Amino acid sequence: MLDRPTILVVAPTHYDVSYSINPWMDPQAWARDPRGMHRNAMQSFDALREALDASGFAVEVAPGAEGLPDMVFPANAAVVLDGKAVLARFRYPQRQGEEVPFAAIFESLRARGWIDSVTTLPDGCYQEGAGDCIWDASRGHFWAGFGPRSSREAADAMSAHFDREVVALELATEHSYHLDVCFCPLAGGEVLYYPPAFGAQALREIHARVPASLRIEATEDDLRHFSVNAVNLDDQVVMTRTTPHLRAEFARRGYRLREVDLSPFMLSGGGAYCMTLRLDRDSTAARASVAAA
Repeated sequence: MLDRPTILVVAPTHYDVSYSINPWMDPQAWARDPRGMHRNAMQSFDALREALDASGFAVEVAPGAEGLPDMVFPANAAVVLDGKAVLARFRYPQRQGEEVPFAAIFESLRARGWIDSVTTLPDGCYQEGAGDCIWDASRGHFWAGFGPRSSREAADAMSAHFDREVVALELATEHSYHLDVCFCPLAGGEVLYYPPAFGAQALREIHARVPASLRIEATEDDLRHFSVNAVNLDDQVVMTRTTPHLRAEFARRGYRLREVDLSPFMLSGGGAYCMTLRLDRDSTAARASVAAA
C-alpha cells in the first residue's frame, strides 16, 4: 500500500488521434500537422507532470504501446481503492488492445507492493475504469456512470468487489461519454458537474445526495474546455485552461487552480483527470471523515 498521494500517467510517445469513437475526437485536425501535434503533446504532458508534482503528488510514468494511442488516458485502465485494482473492459475494439499492456503495468505495480491485488471483470461486462467509477472521499462511496461506455451491471460488480456503495448515474449524451467528462467530486465536499449530461433519475440522485450549496454547475463552455475533467488534492486543482466562470467559482471556495494547456489531448476527448489514475485511494480515510461529521 502507498503512504502518499500517487498518480499513474502514461507517456504519450505513441499518442496520436487516428480514429474517432467519441464526438470530441478530431483525426483531421491531427493529420494536418502530425509532427507539430505530437511535439505539442509531449510538451503538454511534461507541463501536466510538473503541475501534478507541484500539487503534492508522486507521479509514476508508465510506457504506452505502439498502435494504442489512448493508453495516454489511464483513468480508463482500472478502478483502484484500498490497494485493490479492478481492470477495465473496453467497449470499443479500438481500445480493447489496451487491456493486455495495462494488465502488465498493474502486475508490475503489484510486484513492487504498490497494489495488493489485480482482478478482472467477467466477459461482456463493460467498465472503463475510474473514468466511469469515481471515488467520492467526502461521502465514502463511488459514483458510476453508465450508458455510452460502461454497463449498468458494472456498478453492481464494483460494489460487490470493493464492498462499498456505488451510486449509478445514467449518462444522457455522447459528448459526456464517461462520467469524468461531466462530474468531479472535490475535497471540500463540492461536486462540479454538468447537469445536461445526466438523465432525470441521475439528476435526482445527485440532488438528493449533494446539498445545493455544494453543487457547482458547469456550463457548456466549461464542458467544452474539459474543465470538469480535473484532478484535485486538498485545495489544489489541476485542469485544462479554464473559463472565467470557474476561475471565480474555485477562488471563492478556496481552491488553487493549476491550469495546463492540454489541447492536444482534448482532440481525443480527454483532459487532466483522463490522463491520470490515483493509486493510493483509501476508504478508511472516508470512514473517518464521515464518522467525524
